[in-house]
Amino acid sequence: MREGNDQVVTLAAVSGAHGVTGEVRLKLFADSLDSLKHYKSFNDGALTVKSLRPTKDGAIARFAEINDRNAAEKLRSTALTVPREALPALGEGEYYYSDLLGLPCVSTDGADLGTCVAVENFGASDVLEIQMPPSADGKPGKKFMVPMTADAVPQWGERIVIASGFVI
Repeated sequence: MREGNDQVVTLAAVSGAHGVTGEVRLKLFADSLDSLKHYKSFNDGALTVKSLRPTKDGAIARFAEINDRNAAEKLRSTALTVPREALPALGEGEYYYSDLLGLPCVSTDGADLGTCVAVENFGASDVLEIQMPPSADGKPGKKFMVPMTADAVPQWGERIVIASGFVI
């Protein structure tokens, strides 16, 4: 998620209240609960972590600012974000989904393919969703998906290069 010039990354979202003392259930977007434990607060300091524990479907969190079920319910659908610069450095060949979103896409033949609008993972590997440019009559361009593999996406950084054989 990008907001203005400041880039923030969503690591989890509140899916609902848990119990009566203000705990909330979290849906994790990070690799694991350990990824969240590196951060003491979220949303520019608005939510301060008191405790985190795993569940089979995500995690349970307690925030210092939330003391009862009603306050916890009001957090439903709240994204838990951190500044992009607070994330750990990446190794060779690694990427954060947020770094790919919004990047221009081109084919290995040099054709403009549009923009990366989503990154999904259905179990096998990450998949990029590309929105092609609008047609001459102004209609939105079609979308297509490409596996995020070395064969399909040989290069990414300032732009995403997609092997021509994977362009639909």
